[in-house]
Amino acid sequence: MNKRILAELLKHCSPKVLYVVTWNNLLKKLFCPFKVKVLNDIGDLKKGQLVDVDEIKVTEEFKTVFMINGKGYYYYHFDILV
Repeated sequence: MNKRILAELLKHCSPKVLYVVTWNNLLKKLFCPFKVKVLNDIGDLKKGQLVDVDEIKVTEEFKTVFMINGKGYYYYHFDILV
C-alpha cells in the first residue's frame, strides 16, 4: 500500500481512541490514556509494570504502535486492561 492510500485511510482514525473486542465479544471504545500491562521487558519497561498509553499510531504495514512516555512500542508487548 502506498503512502497516499495510507494517509487517506488514517484521515478517519483517531490517535486517541482504540476499539477492542473483549473476551465475551463486547466492543469497547478506549480513550487515551488507558492502562496496559507489560508482557516482556522492552526498552525502559519491565515485565508486569502497568503503564499508560498516551497515543496510538499505525506503521505503513498497519502494525499498531502504542506511544508510552514519548516512545513507540508494538502492541503485542502489552496486555490491554479493560
